[in-house]
This record gives sequence, C-alpha cells and structure tokens, in this order.
Amino acid sequence: MAAGAGSKGIALTERQRIAWLRLIRSDNVGPVTFRDLINHFGSAETALEMLPELSQRGGSTRVIRVATRQEAEAELEFARRVGARFVGIGEPDYPAALKQIEGAPPLLAVKGSMDVCRPPAIGVVGSRNCSVSGAKFAAMLARDLGSAGYTVVSGLARGIDASAHRASLATGTIAVFAGGLDQPYPPENVELLGEIISGNGAAVSEMPFGWEPRARDFPRRNRLIAGIGLGLVVIEAAQRSGSLISARYAADFGRQVFAVPGSPLDPRCHGTNGLLKDGAQIVTESEDIIRSMAPVSQLDLFSSPEVGEPSYDQETPIGLPPSDSERSRITDALGPTPVEIDDIIRHTGCSAQAVYLVLLELDLAGRLHRHAAGLVSLDLM
Repeated sequence: MAAGAGSKGIALTERQRIAWLRLIRSDNVGPVTFRDLINHFGSAETALEMLPELSQRGGSTRVIRVATRQEAEAELEFARRVGARFVGIGEPDYPAALKQIEGAPPLLAVKGSMDVCRPPAIGVVGSRNCSVSGAKFAAMLARDLGSAGYTVVSGLARGIDASAHRASLATGTIAVFAGGLDQPYPPENVELLGEIISGNGAAVSEMPFGWEPRARDFPRRNRLIAGIGLGLVVIEAAQRSGSLISARYAADFGRQVFAVPGSPLDPRCHGTNGLLKDGAQIVTESEDIIRSMAPVSQLDLFSSPEVGEPSYDQETPIGLPPSDSERSRITDALGPTPVEIDDIIRHTGCSAQAVYLVLLELDLAGRLHRHAAGLVSLDLM
C-alpha cells in the first residue's frame, strides 16, 4: 500500500522549530493564520517580527502577545523530558494524509513510534457506553484492518475507541488527544496509553503540554482523527454523538465514511443508522472496508514533494502593504455573514495578495472569524 508510505520532506532546523512553536503559540495565530503568515513572509522568524505591526493595522486596541523564545525552548525541553517531540507539517514523519486538510496543525506533539504514521490509516470511533457486541465488533475490525496493513486511529476514549486501540496494538495504532500529551483522558485508559506508546503505536496532539482538555477541545481531536485516516468507521453512535462530528469532518475531507448498522431500538445506534441513510457505506464485516479502501490505499495520493520552509504547496510573494483605501474597501466588504475569499477579491477589485494580507491583519487583531470551507466573517464589535 503506497498511500502515506515513504513520504518525502525536509526536517526543520532547531532554530526553525523554535520559531514555528513560538508562532503557533502566539495570540490569535491558528493553523490557517500560521500558514498564511509563513506563505506571505517566507519564514516564521520574519512573521514573528511582523505580528505587532499586523495586529495594529488590523485595528487591535491592545498589544498582541508573541510567545517568547524562552517559552518555546521550555516547551521543547519538557517534551524531551517526557519522551515526546514536535513534528512539523513538512517533515517526513508528519502524517501525510493529515497534511492535505485545510487548517492542518503546523506542529504535532508526538510520543511513541512514528512508524505508525507512514502506512495508510483508518479511524475507528463510536460510543463510550458501548454494548458488548459493539466492543467485540470494533476489536474484530481493528485486528483485521491492522492485518491488512492499515494503522488504526482513534481518540483513546472508553468504549469503542479503547477496544479498537487494544486490538491494534500489535499492528499499529494512533491515539489522538484533546489536551496536551501530558494530560491523558480518561484516567482509566492511562495503562492502555502506556501500552500504545511503548509498543507499535503513538500518541499525538496539537495542544500545548499542560493543556487540560475541555468540552470544546474534543471536536478538534475528532477533526484530527478524520484527517489522519483515509477512511472513518463509526460503530454505535447516538444522535448527538461526538463520533458524528468526526464523520462530518471525514466527509468534508473527502474521506470514505463507513457505518455499522444497529438495532433501531438501541439509542446508541440512531446516529450510525442515520449515517447509513445519508449515504455512508454499510459495514457488516471487515472485508467491506478493505475492499472499498483498496483503490485509494494503492495510490500514492498523499506523499509530499521535498520542500523547505515554508512547508506548504503555494507561496505568496512579499509585497507592499495594502493602501488605506484598499484596506477600507476590503474591511467594508466584510460583515457578520460568512463569505468566500474569492468573492471578496472580485467584489473589491483588490489583488489576492492585498485581500489575504488584510485578512491576516484582522485575524491577528481578533476581529476575523474563520469558518468551514475557508469562509470568513468580520466581528463588527
């Protein structure tokens, strides 16, 4: 299976890694903003120097907090002490399929074996309060998928997640965290986590060390599960389950979504049965997934060309800042309703470079909201 295997890339220098960590830990810098800053200014170090000026031009009323070199070095040292490291988006060990999603984390904290990030992966998620038969079926799928050459990805939650991880310990599994790597959740799966990272598995997180997971962090974790895998299997998900969030992300990313049917009388299966009504592929045996995934996993869809910093596919040349009139036109074109960036360019008649730079300024000033599918809106304050 070629997909995700042997991906190319160039390792960051220690100086670049520190600058990348500083940039992503600075105020109002998320993955999309990070990418745009790197693409526009050519390096994280230059982007860091520009943050205060960009934020001020965007209308910020306070000085933006820029993470210090000392803070970044302290986090890197803490990672080393606990046996973890940071992997950048353009480096060979970064999960190749994840790199392709919009807003992929520029840095992942990883603990364990990175070998499991190279084969194609499939996510397996479902109910925390699963049935005995649901847990048994999840384990069977995970074992068979592992034997077929896939890494199994899940969220270390109790129930379906834990069953999938345990069954794929020998073949390779990835546990995705909602908090920092030093904040495993739930506590009862700490022993399982130890088996994962000491064997043929890894734990990954985009959150800082010390970050305790909150309710709003779990959708971000679900997004990573969907992004790392080429497909996603959902087993026993209720109507308002977090697993359905993972399924929506997977569909948005163009991944194949599979669902295991369940009894209409079992509330734990209402969500999965709904996915089947919406077009998810039915799974009654492992071969359903393996056969469906074969054409995708045989193609080298996600390997990355060798690139240096910036480690993104497109670069925006550095140019002069937009004029005051351009900035006014672009800002006036925005409102509380999410719009496409291409529509802003057409509406204002400004260059794409000017529009993207003004959006960066507004974002760093805390005035821009980024939505799914690349839409943006303005906080009218």
